[in-house]
Amino acid sequence: MHCLGIETSCDETAAAVVRGGREVLSSVVRTQVDIHRVFGGVVPEIACRAHAEAIGPVVEKAILEAGLTAGDIDLVAVTSRPGLIGALLIGVSAAKALAWALGKPIVGVDHIEAHLYANRLVHADFAYPNVGLVVSGGHTSLYFSRGPADHERLGATRDDAAGEAFDKVAKIMGLGYPGGPLIDKLAREGNAKAVDMPRLDDGGPDFSFSGVKTAVLYKWKGQNEGKGKRPKPEHRPPPAADLAAAFQECVVDALVSKTLRAAEQRGVAAVAMGGGVACNSRLREKMQAACDKKGLKLFFPPLAYCTDNAAMIAGLGSALFEMGTVSTLELDATPTR
Repeated sequence: MHCLGIETSCDETAAAVVRGGREVLSSVVRTQVDIHRVFGGVVPEIACRAHAEAIGPVVEKAILEAGLTAGDIDLVAVTSRPGLIGALLIGVSAAKALAWALGKPIVGVDHIEAHLYANRLVHADFAYPNVGLVVSGGHTSLYFSRGPADHERLGATRDDAAGEAFDKVAKIMGLGYPGGPLIDKLAREGNAKAVDMPRLDDGGPDFSFSGVKTAVLYKWKGQNEGKGKRPKPEHRPPPAADLAAAFQECVVDALVSKTLRAAEQRGVAAVAMGGGVACNSRLREKMQAACDKKGLKLFFPPLAYCTDNAAMIAGLGSALFEMGTVSTLELDATPTR
């Protein structure tokens, strides 16, 4: 079965063709990073306009690169939740129009569950049950997964997502956008122990990153210095590399400790990661070391399948369809889960 996947939940216009739920024949992603960089973050209205312009050519390219024609598509899968409502509507509308024109079934897919499914695209031994961590710019959630569409949420962020915290800290420090790769690169030159940071693991399953963001603000600009203001003359911020390393280590430690504790409590043999922040080199390094120490198998996708893509949507859509899940042309976009 050839499934065409469409993803437009935020600022990536993506389409892909997956055969049999796991074999990626094509994966096309048109990013909007350069468009939004000047604003320091995603502007929803601009994102929607860019999606509307790109969706047709991106879908056409995905089918062409797969060596197929539109008539060879057996199923259309599309991200229908969660995400920016306007952006989601572009993808859902395109998917419904294509499914209707081809006379093919359509399946709405949960973007977060698809991030975990991305591991099935590249790991032949990926199996359930496992504990999964989805960590991105918009989401930081922990799941106990019994199957491709059977996920029990164990914990989630109470405020900022981890990726959002990376972006905001990078903005505070004047590094640029997107913040994740910039912090990761700078942190390699710093000493994480040179700057004190708050502990983010309270022993529970939920995450909170707003406090460490504020801690960085005070250390960089000085106590009670407002946004955009210059530090007081007497304030001496720590070296940028040290502060970046300390912040990153603080966030990574919380992600690793909470994930490993959940895995132990659930008695699973494997941990899975997904989402854009799963690209972070320090997170991969420390999660791997922690899993090795506990005798757990760790799965994470290659970088191209960590960030938003449509291959994971097509893969999960295929699995859902095989389990009997199908949507109608009344499928709507939902901004929340």
